[in-house]
Amino acid sequence: MRPDARTWFEHRTTSATSLAEIDAGGLLRAKRRGGHRISVVLPARNEEATVGRLVGDLRDCWMRAVPLIDELLVVDSDSTDATAAVARAAGADVVATTDVLPAWGTRPGKGEALWKSLAATTGDLVVFLDSDLIGDVAHYVPGLLGPLLTDPQVDYVKGCYTRPLEVDGRSQPAGGGRVTELTARPLLNALWPELAGFVQPLGGEYAGRRSVLEQVPFVSAYGVEVGLLIDLLELGGLSSLAQVDLGIRRHTSQSQEALGAMAGQVVSTVLARAECGRPGHHRLDASGLLTQFRHDGTGFVPRSSAVAVDERPPMASVAEYRSRAAGLVG
Repeated sequence: MRPDARTWFEHRTTSATSLAEIDAGGLLRAKRRGGHRISVVLPARNEEATVGRLVGDLRDCWMRAVPLIDELLVVDSDSTDATAAVARAAGADVVATTDVLPAWGTRPGKGEALWKSLAATTGDLVVFLDSDLIGDVAHYVPGLLGPLLTDPQVDYVKGCYTRPLEVDGRSQPAGGGRVTELTARPLLNALWPELAGFVQPLGGEYAGRRSVLEQVPFVSAYGVEVGLLIDLLELGGLSSLAQVDLGIRRHTSQSQEALGAMAGQVVSTVLARAECGRPGHHRLDASGLLTQFRHDGTGFVPRSSAVAVDERPPMASVAEYRSRAAGLVG
């Protein structure tokens, strides 16, 4: 690891692996001293099996018992199940991606839900959590908020964790995060070695200040996490970033084919941000297609899917968003 990455890792990595490590009262006092408003966002697509319990736990812990969260929003991304109804019954506010900034239309993908959530929330601190989390994760929110509430130099906090691998009903204590280990980490270490200290660069749990999140683009698909990490590094430098060990993260593992498509989107996002050639700083161009193969019993059948980068502009450049922000200030 490069010296700057090692120094960052040693000084910008903290731990909040359980509620026992959380000073809830101290965080609440820091929130009040800073005059902060906190929004928690859960992007969701067909997560009726997990989103209700997650919303209920967050409301019980951080809205009723300790008033740390001011807004709890589920952004429904074209679900075909009861995700929206379950989330609403559990106490979350729910919006559909199609109903936020309707003049901008809608696109598929997690990044679209995250981008639009900035226009649907009002907190100056925003926490993002995936909606398929399993188990006790109530400490995730205060864990991610800790560095933002206690260190004004920190603008963005990534969660890191051990990720068990669950395949065909069998569980291994580690081995999850295959796209991270086989795709994202080698690319980041080669192209942005200062980011080598991030344990989970693709993790779906993170928090940031609105003032920086609104200044960077959001990739519409699964490249959103790596895109945010690179863009926020460029915006504020390594010292503005931090990470928190949250313990263990469990969620539903995906098939190898699905992971291949995710990896393709991550590669496209990284290549879109990588510069090559000196003078001119030309950006690398990917083909935009990922070809995978299935065997139909007779022979291999190719199937191509689009993995090209499709991203939304920085929210601060959106006129409707600026008008809303001006109204809130006024």
